[in-house]
Amino acid sequence: MVVVDAGHGGVDSGAVGNGIIEKDLNLLISNYMYNRFQELKIPVVATRTTDEELSPAARVSRIMDAYGNNKDVIVISNHINAGGGDGAEVIYALRNNSILSNLILEEISKEGQNIRKAYQRRLPSDTSKDYYFIHRDTGLTEPVIVEYGFLDSPGDDVNQLKNNWRNYAEAVVRAVSIYLKRPYVPEMGANVYKVQKGDSLYSIAIKFNTSVDELKRVNNLTTNALNVGQILKLPTEIETENYITYTVKAGDNLYSIARTYNIAVTNLIEFNNLPSTSLSIGQQILIPVQEEIIEITEPTEYIEHVVKSGESLYSIGKKYGYTASELMQYNNLKSNLLSIGQILRIPNVVSEVTYTVKAGDNLYSIARTYNTSVDEIRSKNNLKSNLLSIGQVLII
Repeated sequence: MVVVDAGHGGVDSGAVGNGIIEKDLNLLISNYMYNRFQELKIPVVATRTTDEELSPAARVSRIMDAYGNNKDVIVISNHINAGGGDGAEVIYALRNNSILSNLILEEISKEGQNIRKAYQRRLPSDTSKDYYFIHRDTGLTEPVIVEYGFLDSPGDDVNQLKNNWRNYAEAVVRAVSIYLKRPYVPEMGANVYKVQKGDSLYSIAIKFNTSVDELKRVNNLTTNALNVGQILKLPTEIETENYITYTVKAGDNLYSIARTYNIAVTNLIEFNNLPSTSLSIGQQILIPVQEEIIEITEPTEYIEHVVKSGESLYSIGKKYGYTASELMQYNNLKSNLLSIGQILRIPNVVSEVTYTVKAGDNLYSIARTYNTSVDEIRSKNNLKSNLLSIGQVLII
């Protein structure tokens, strides 16, 4: 069982510098991680999923309430470092060993990040106790503080944190899966390839119209050796015709821009690899081109709904995406009073989207954007797996 903890939040911004706000990047990492653990069927709870301030006591309470005082609970507290260093580090509790922490660092290093160390820290006034409350006050659980890099690094951490945070979050998910001996599969729908018997980097490069050097680069390979069953990331390129460029003006924020272009804020953050929701005047934001929605407004059939105790036209309409007045009009009702057992006809409106897959897309993110499910998209497009290719056209 896992508890994902996004450090800081609300008025507590954490470290700030070089266009990175720690609380915001912590939340991006944590929300991504939470979704991935759910996909992998690993029980998971998050301490916060919004920009919320939590006192140490409230944070500990949420951790302990998740699964109780249990040694089988892993707590991952996500943070960004400051102080002029470079690289990732993990701090673990005095009651635990370093196995999980070193696994996390090993997996993060595979994503190209420098590694500092895994270590423990003691309270100066009582060296029998942990320095950090997240270790000291969380009972029997196994908490780790993951510092992904320094936002004031003189090295390459700043760009890595902005551009590679998803890879680092995935590395932690991978490490926890290994530690728990749970089956791990790459992010659902990601551009990946499972090495088959007889494969070589050369044959895979030919198959996917890329080069051996590019395959080695994106997978951090130092040799050409492969193992059967090994998962390789496939190189992707962003196609320039799939976005427009927007220059931030005074008064703009991500929410107003997202509303203007009818896109989710999370999509803007992911598409631009933004470390926070903060913008600056003159900053250029890439807006993914939205595909045209073709709606068939004349329903060809209807759904019959049997009214149950406690239901109203408002609650039924909300369930099916209609207003109470629309349901009254469709059913020729003279009032909004309903009786138990009454049958309402619900218009079955069909809508479809043609969507062109872009770099970084996966079935999960597309389904979330269009409020449908992965299974529905696979069924509609006769897909045999979750793998997608750039330029592939899906019917949603």
